Parts: sequence; C-alpha cells; structure tokens
Amino acid sequence: MPLGNWRKPLLVLFLSLNATSYLIAQADADTAYQAKRQKAAELFGQGKRLEALPLLEELAISNPKDDETLVALAACLVEHAATLTDQEAAGKERLRARDLLDQAWKLGNTSPLAMNLSQILKQLPESGAIKFSDNAQVEQFMRVGEAAFSRRDFDEAIKDYSKALELEPTNYSAALFTGNTYDKQDKVAKAAEWYGRAIELDPNVETAYRYYADMLAKQGDMTKARAMLIHAIVAEPYNRIVWRELHAWATLNDTHINEVLIGVPAPPKDSPDANQRPSDSSAVWQAYYATREHWQKGEVFKQRFPQEREYRHSLPEESEALIASAKILEKLQEDKKVAELPANDAALALLLKLHRAGLIEAYVLFSLGDPGIAHDYAAYRAKNQKKLEEYMERFVVPPAP
Repeated sequence: MPLGNWRKPLLVLFLSLNATSYLIAQADADTAYQAKRQKAAELFGQGKRLEALPLLEELAISNPKDDETLVALAACLVEHAATLTDQEAAGKERLRARDLLDQAWKLGNTSPLAMNLSQILKQLPESGAIKFSDNAQVEQFMRVGEAAFSRRDFDEAIKDYSKALELEPTNYSAALFTGNTYDKQDKVAKAAEWYGRAIELDPNVETAYRYYADMLAKQGDMTKARAMLIHAIVAEPYNRIVWRELHAWATLNDTHINEVLIGVPAPPKDSPDANQRPSDSSAVWQAYYATREHWQKGEVFKQRFPQEREYRHSLPEESEALIASAKILEKLQEDKKVAELPANDAALALLLKLHRAGLIEAYVLFSLGDPGIAHDYAAYRAKNQKKLEEYMERFVVPPAP
C-alpha cells in the first residue's frame, strides 16, 4: 500500500457528508469558538487543509477533548508534512498526527477517516519517514511534487511526478499521484488514464482501484465504481481500508455488503453413536472435522508444504474439509434422505451453493482468512483471479441500483 494513501478521502466523505458536517457536530457555548470551528470545517471540506491547519491548532488547544477536531488536525498535519524540506521535521509531524489519532480514538472517534489515517501512519517507521524510491533524484522529484500537491499547485505537481516517471517509469506512486492530481482538477479522462497506468504497474495494490472508484462515484457511475472496488478487494483482501470503502459505497447506494459465513457447528464432545441414522445432518459435519483432524496430525501438511517446518491452518485444509462435507450432503440428497435439509438449514444451504459454484476456496480466503490461510492467498490469486472476482460479484457485493 503506497504511503501516500491518506490523501484520498472515503466515498462516504465525498458524497454523503457536506463540508461542514464533518466537524460541526457539537454545540458550543462560546460563539467565537464555534465560528472558528465552522470556518475550519469549511476549509477542510474544500480540501484547503493548509489553510485550515492554524485554525485547527487553536481549536485543539482550546478544547483538547474535541475528537473530531483532533482527527481533522491530524489529517492537516500529514498534508503539511509533505511541504517540509526538513525530512526529520516532516517525520515528527506525521508522528504527532498519529498521536492525535490515538487521542481521538480514546475519546471514542471511530470515523472512517480516523481509522484509515491511523492504519496508514502506524505502518510508518519510528522516524515517521516516507520513501518513494531508492533513486535519490526520483525521491527528490516526488517530494517536490507532494509539496506542490499539498499547496494545491496541481500543474507543478504533475510536472514533478512526470520527471520522476522519466527516471523511473515503474514508480507506482508517481503514476497514482498523477492520476489523483488530474482527479483533483476534475480532468476525469486524464485521471482515468493514469489510474489505469498505476494498475498496470502493479495490479495487486488496491490504491489505484480505490481512487478510481471514488472518482467514478463522484461522476455517478456506481456500477463501474463497484467493479473497481471488487478489483481492490481482490488485490488486497486483508486491508481494512478497502472494506471500509466498500461499505461506504453500499451506504451511498442504500444497500449493504453481505456477510458470507457458513455456521459450522462445534464438534461433538462424544464419539458418534453407533446407532445414529446415516441421514442425520451430523454426518455432514463429521466429514468436516475428520478431514481437519487428518490434516492437523501433521503428515498431510508436511506432504503438501514440504518447505514449511511448522503446521499452520491452510487454505487446502479448510477447503478440503468443507468440500468433503458438501459431497456427503450431495450423496444424502441423491439418496433422497435429506432432500429438504438445505431449505431448513442455512449453513448447509450455503455450503452446497458455494460448492456447486466451485467457490469454496474463494469463500475460505475471504471469510476465514486467518494468518495461516492468508499465507496462501497470493499463490491462489495468481491462478484464480476470476474466481475470486466471481465470488465477490455473486455472494458479497450487491449490484448497483
């Protein structure tokens, strides 16, 4: 995830909140304070964060428990840090922003902007430094471009990003930021072109898809925005920023993202009853636990992952266990012993639907992606990207209205 990710607000901030509602949420007895707060909100909503910064500094001193002011101040500090030539000072500015977000969190602020900024800033090194390239000249052009962007000198920013790309044509951030700069100028076609170039440079980074989706949503093209967000999820499914963006898209379209989860029952405490009827649905889940137990004994894992020394929960283990259960269920249905069961059991109905669609593995990766399973994601995506997109299309993201 590029470390310039903070510069793009969520869809929900673009489209469902007006410029002043982000900050102006509480009444204040001090009229002067409230007037200053409103002015800061207006500047912030217009993207004039450097102009809003001194007002927010004063507001934070006056009322250090105003969590929304702290979040806005943190966002402005990150913007201001890009304008500083002293990189040590810039790093300290970002670290201060991180601390402000922690304070806002303790005060109860869980806004998408706060969570996104906090997530990104916590990925920075302890120095708070941001690095765009190992090439010193490219790094310099990128820094100058970022400073120009923060000052809203967009023409200058594009010139500097272009110089960086001349020296390093594969620089993802330079292509991404060029697109974002055209986006800020409402030059939609040029922005789309450059977002596309960033995607070509690295299709497994979510940011360009998400920026593109924001722009499309502003243009009212919710269908294409949805498609871009699905690409973003497939690129980085374990990045919470992407899911927050997807939920924002759903909110704007008066719908919701489906939570897909097979409710596998807990394993039985006792051994199966020898007199148990073979048509009992418990036979389905016995197959699940038997398969997982086989894997957890270690030999199967060693055979499938000979380069790994220690057992971990894996994609093939969980997928094979669920597929084994689905096959038992199909057999019982063929024998007409549980013909009505899927209609009466949501977990089994979903299991069967996913199995017949050939999307059990995609389900496991997206819905059950613990660290062990997530370890298998990149290799699976390299060979099965269309299946991952199909899963999101069919089961998770409702159509645009």
